[in-house]
Order: sequence, then C-alpha cells, then structure tokens
Amino acid sequence: MLVNILRQDQSITYTGCLTQVGLVVVSAYWENFLLAVMTCDCYVAICHPLRYTVIMKPCLCVLLVLVSLFVSTVHSLLHTLLLLWLSCTELEIPQFFCELVHVFELSCSDTFTDNLIILIAMCVLGGVSLSGTIFPYIHIMSSVFRMPSSEGKHKAFSTYGSHLSVVTLFYGTDAGVYISSAMTDSSRQTAVASVMYSVVPQMLNPFFYSLRNGDIKETLKNLMIRTVSL
Repeated sequence: MLVNILRQDQSITYTGCLTQVGLVVVSAYWENFLLAVMTCDCYVAICHPLRYTVIMKPCLCVLLVLVSLFVSTVHSLLHTLLLLWLSCTELEIPQFFCELVHVFELSCSDTFTDNLIILIAMCVLGGVSLSGTIFPYIHIMSSVFRMPSSEGKHKAFSTYGSHLSVVTLFYGTDAGVYISSAMTDSSRQTAVASVMYSVVPQMLNPFFYSLRNGDIKETLKNLMIRTVSL
C-alpha cells in the first residue's frame, strides 16, 4: 500500500502477486497462532505462577514460535500452489493488495476444490488457534474472579489486559470484514474493511502493549484529563 502511494502506480507482476498472497496468508495465520501461544503464556503466569519458569522455558517458547511459523508457511504454500493451476481472465483486482479470495474470484477455472480446501483449512487451523485463545481465557477469568484481594485482581488484569485488547481488536476486525463482505458487493467497502484488519490492528498493537508501562499510563491519564478539562 505504501509503495503504491509513493510511486502512484498500482501495477504488480504475476509473480509479485503470488508472493504477496503467500506472505499475507503466512502473516495472518502466524499471528493467529502467536496470539494463542501468548494466551497460554498468560494462563500459566496467572493460574500457575510458581511453576511459570518451569513450564514456559525459553526452548519451549522458541519451539512454539517455530512450529507456528512452519504450519503457517506450509498452509500458505498449499494455497499459493493451488493458484498456479488456475487461469485468470481479469487483470484488475478490486483490492489494494493481492488477497487469496479475490484472486480466486478472477479465475475462469473451476475453483470449487480450492474453495473447499480453504474452508477446511480455515475451520481446522482457525479453530485450533481460536480454541487455544478462548479456553485459556476462560480459566484466566475464573481464576481472577476467585482472587480474594482487589490488588491481586488488578495485578492479574495488568498482566493480560493489553493482550486481551489485541485479541479483541484482531478477531473483532476479522469478524467485521467477513460480515461486511457478506452483506455488500461493493469493492470499495471491501477494500476499506480489509484495511481495518490488515493495517489498523498492527498500528495499534504497540500502543496496547505499551500500556503495561507505568509512564505511558500516567501520560495517557494526564492527556485524558487535559482533554476533558478543555
């Protein structure tokens, strides 16, 4: 998107488009798995704090990241190779980047098998990562509510609050994109929705994670007070 803005040129080669599709799929699924891994990390930190250093060893953390990257890369290569078997009649994609679904829509070949594989992969891989995010949070919430002191609850919330915000933003924008795509045929609205899940969450992630910093919290609090007083 930035290259298009700077060069005022929206063209892309066929090889570049396939590469972009692969990178988008890798990034999306890798983020899914990493959010699940980080949720499990929060679960161990809050529900089993005394065993945290024993369970979440550095080698295990590296292994989980590498396995997530490997699965995402294999999944991306599968879909990218499926695109090579298709023939395209249209040369214009109604999107600001090469997205897998839009490239399939431009094909004049039968894409039933490809769409079925995408659906199965989304249900399996997406279901695994989503389950790895939801179920630990259920245990985390249950443990936090059982804490007797408000100080303990506040400390626990400061531990997972930023991550919960990122998870909510990521899955919330994804759900919004799919709902908007199902309710409208406008390519412009679809492109705007894609910006919401591919650009906005990544821009806000540093802000959410920096909320664990005391200086950032104090600065934000003073800014809000100053804004309200004006």
